[in-house]
Amino acid sequence: MNIDFNKNSDGLVPVIIQDTTTKNVLMLGYMNEEALKVTKDTKKVTFYSRTKNRLWTKGEESGNFLNLVDIKLDCDNDTLLIQVNPVGPTCHKGTDTCWAEANAENFGFISKLEHTIESRVKAGNAEKSYVASLFASGINKVAQKVGEEAVEVVIEAMDNDDELFLNESADLLFHYLMLLQAKGFKLENVVNILKGREKK
Repeated sequence: MNIDFNKNSDGLVPVIIQDTTTKNVLMLGYMNEEALKVTKDTKKVTFYSRTKNRLWTKGEESGNFLNLVDIKLDCDNDTLLIQVNPVGPTCHKGTDTCWAEANAENFGFISKLEHTIESRVKAGNAEKSYVASLFASGINKVAQKVGEEAVEVVIEAMDNDDELFLNESADLLFHYLMLLQAKGFKLENVVNILKGREKK
């Protein structure tokens, strides 16, 4: 890894810190050669603090360490991407990230859909919301709907209409997300089980 520490007059390179699991960006810091060496040796991310004018290991006072997983160098050899397993919140203000965002497992549109389902259930307007009306019918009805959609997916899988198959698959996934919430879970809980089954 040929890092260009001489590109800037202060000998520092910017370091982007990313959660290795959620892929969320947690913070931005700076390193010199010594900080990088300490990070590699201790497996705890250490920066060069421009305000303290010294090496600073994240978590040295709070205990909220950034445990090193991987280091990547950008195409210009002057910026690092460091993937970590964070211990506790990253920001000194007590938030998960320095942008005050939650560092939760993020599945993009699926996460957005989960939030939509949750908000519709909380609103409870069964007359205007399909989600609210199905939840109001009880968990047995939600589970039954998942079963119905699963059967339809199987039927369409044996046919040659890809559009119908994909539409039924979307219906199944949507209702499965609803069933998870009806049981008090989210997709993240299922993914964590799958991760636990992964062969190392």
